[in-house]
Amino acid sequence: MSALQAKLERFEILADECELIASRAIDGGNRELYERLGVRYRELATDMRTVIATIAGPAV
Repeated sequence: MSALQAKLERFEILADECELIASRAIDGGNRELYERLGVRYRELATDMRTVIATIAGPAV
């Protein structure tokens, strides 16, 4: 489970970094690229949370 948790944290960090880069980008093309990457990493983080919750089973 710790490997999955590590991947989740990595996706969240990457999303944060992409959003930061996008907010500082001067070029509109780069801004759009990093915004899309940030969104994709957020989606991957959400998917990873679902996988972790599924493996962990129902909360007691």
